[in-house]
Amino acid sequence: MAVDSARPKTGTAGRVAAPPQRAGRGPWRATRHRRRLPFITLGGLLAIVCVLGYAFGAVRLGNRIQVLEVVRPVAAGQALTAADLTQVSAAQDSAARLVPASQAQQVVGRTAVVPLVAGTLLTPGLLGDAAWPPAGKVTASVAVKPGQYPQGLTSGARVQVYVSATQDGAAPAPAASPRAGGSAPARLQAVVLAVDPAGDGQGATVVTLLLDTSDGAQLAAAPAGGVVLMQTAPGGS
Repeated sequence: MAVDSARPKTGTAGRVAAPPQRAGRGPWRATRHRRRLPFITLGGLLAIVCVLGYAFGAVRLGNRIQVLEVVRPVAAGQALTAADLTQVSAAQDSAARLVPASQAQQVVGRTAVVPLVAGTLLTPGLLGDAAWPPAGKVTASVAVKPGQYPQGLTSGARVQVYVSATQDGAAPAPAASPRAGGSAPARLQAVVLAVDPAGDGQGATVVTLLLDTSDGAQLAAAPAGGVVLMQTAPGGS
């Protein structure tokens, strides 16, 4: 036997090569999958939200009706004309009681109870009779000085009108103190139709009011300086 044949072989020629690692295997691949899982879950949730939002919007759009909208300012007491109105789509809401567009012919000719601005959706409460002022109502103007009415008072506001027998130059208190021996002023409800800052030319602002006929005489008898206006919340007393 030859000597060379008994020697162990050295080098890389006799080594058993390890099988190559297949692509896509190993711990780094598992980590990558774990990192992607939250994003996949989030994407699924977003898809569900989008579907639900679309379904809700479709239902809301399906419950819309054609109603009447004011396209230009209309003063209180002014009769509505066809040119003042347009048809718009609005969500159906029983609480709002919007006037349907199908009633346009019945609305034309009726008067605005309060000043209407462009974009106002009509409701029955904004409309009065064809005659002005409405039955049971009167209009009256009062001259009030700073301190007798709230700053920023505008047409359409609801106010409480306190009337007392205070002489000119002294504003009446909304509620006189019994200890002072005074009597509480009368309190009337009214809607502001117009506010004229120029007033009477003597520093007073003239406010035009719409109030009950039964209260008209009491307001007319008030002396100068005997009226105070206080704005209330819509529907408040």
